[in-house]
Amino acid sequence: MKKKGLLVVISAPSGTGKTTVCKKLREVDRSRFKFSVSCTTRSPRPGEKNGVDYYFVSREEFKKKIKSGELVEWEEVFGNYYGTLRSVLEEAIEKGDILLLDIDVKGGMNIKRLFPENTVTIFLLPPSEEELNRRLITRGADDEQSIQRRKKRIGEEMKLGEHFEYKVVNDKLDETVEKILKIIEEVRGNGSGYN
Repeated sequence: MKKKGLLVVISAPSGTGKTTVCKKLREVDRSRFKFSVSCTTRSPRPGEKNGVDYYFVSREEFKKKIKSGELVEWEEVFGNYYGTLRSVLEEAIEKGDILLLDIDVKGGMNIKRLFPENTVTIFLLPPSEEELNRRLITRGADDEQSIQRRKKRIGEEMKLGEHFEYKVVNDKLDETVEKILKIIEEVRGNGSGYN
């Protein structure tokens, strides 16, 4: 019998480093880890590529995907829509892939609800509030207004993150990646059908 794939949800408050962690996991073994590319209505940041970092779509296109049931989860965050395509998840499960999902906490919980047998949830924690504030400012991706909006969401995200199966403090990148690799091995080795 062919073993099914694993959806690895990695969520965290903005600035905790979930995107960096997912990229590092892919660097460790590109043949083993696939990356779930989300849809968004926001504009690309410098260096981002359509179909690689996100599928950049119009608001109208995004709303069509919601209506047709193509998205398993979606949310409006800071005036932009973000969502995960059902087809990407179903294909990964069928092929037996390990699919990394860099998504927000509510989206992660919804994926776990829809695909409970194939999903593991990992919540990244910042080493400290001061470090999280420093990362938000120094990553240079947002203006002051966006940073303040992101900071306001942190409390809610931390509270929801308590529902995740695993919590990992993202202090040193290599150690964080090592811990996540061990979690994946543990989940795959528990006889629940993961390859």
